[in-house]
Amino acid sequence: MYISSEYASPVGRLTLAAAGGAITGLWIEGQKYFAAGHELRDISGAGGADIDKGSIAALYAARKWLDAYFAAGRPDARALPLAPEGGEFRCAVWELLLDIPYGAVVTYGELAARYEARTGRKTSPRAIGGAVGHNPVSIIIPCHRVVGADGSLTGYAGGVERKRWLLAHEQAAR
Repeated sequence: MYISSEYASPVGRLTLAAAGGAITGLWIEGQKYFAAGHELRDISGAGGADIDKGSIAALYAARKWLDAYFAAGRPDARALPLAPEGGEFRCAVWELLLDIPYGAVVTYGELAARYEARTGRKTSPRAIGGAVGHNPVSIIIPCHRVVGADGSLTGYAGGVERKRWLLAHEQAAR
């Protein structure tokens, strides 16, 4: 069971999910793959002792992180208890996303090279793009910082306009 909470942001309503004391999801309203694999229980109407207190604390920490981020702060995503669910390849790619500096961008090809350097396994930019596109913890795990080979704002599950907004927001806060 995943507990969830909504968050009003400048890019639209966000849904946060947690289980086992860690953040497992953050989706922008209307996002592709919204809550994929998650059966969400909104904590606002939940009562009782069956609610995991560690997960409530994780949601609270994520909300504080988002408050700082949208206030032009530079919060550290690695300070949050993150547990995105996926296969070994996807999780390795999502870990690489956390290494992209605030306000910077990298290409899918650069991520493929970083993946090979870290794992010793070759992969294609297209495979990297598939993993990036399925990132279940948007914004915090910064998939919006990945661009096409020519620098174009290709593919973003939350929509290219939101990707543009997030990148401009980070550039302004640099």
